Amino acid sequence: MSKAFTRETDGDDEDEDAGLPPLPAGGRNYITPQGYARLRAELLQLIDDERPKVVEVVHWAASNGDRSENGDYLYGKKRLREIDRRIRFLTKRLEIAEVADPTLHHGSTQVFFGATVTYAEPSGEERSITIVGIDEADSLRGQVSWISPVARALLKAHEGDTVKLVTPAGVQEIEVLEVRYPAPGAPA
Repeated sequence: MSKAFTRETDGDDEDEDAGLPPLPAGGRNYITPQGYARLRAELLQLIDDERPKVVEVVHWAASNGDRSENGDYLYGKKRLREIDRRIRFLTKRLEIAEVADPTLHHGSTQVFFGATVTYAEPSGEERSITIVGIDEADSLRGQVSWISPVARALLKAHEGDTVKLVTPAGVQEIEVLEVRYPAPGAPA
């Protein structure tokens, strides 16, 4: 069989969504308007800027002859697969995204998607988290996915409520101290 008819792979295409957060049953993908805009901007940047540049490098490298030991060609093909995989992932996620605007709850004291919640742990330590979509959660910025255990425990609670949070160390009771939402028209 000619080498032209064999599939190039390094084994990383099999499970395209490996390591990525799974969607909950029912497939809803809640996301804030800012998160949607970030994912869409990333998708457009990959399609309009990065992919064409890599295609150009691969084309140039392929024109240099022997591809089996051509680092630019091999790396470029691998990078193209990574870009295409990310484009497919972003496209799928954006197609099923349900944009939920947290500013609609501005002034509310009940916890819904998009809320920034300050709560007290049993030790007395206070923590603040913002409940966001699966694809935009960033623990370093205090953003947790709406399907995380802490978000699930807090959702629908009111300021002053005590809720039970199931942790690996056991059940903890946490108290909701404050619930905030961005003001309409305010930057995120």
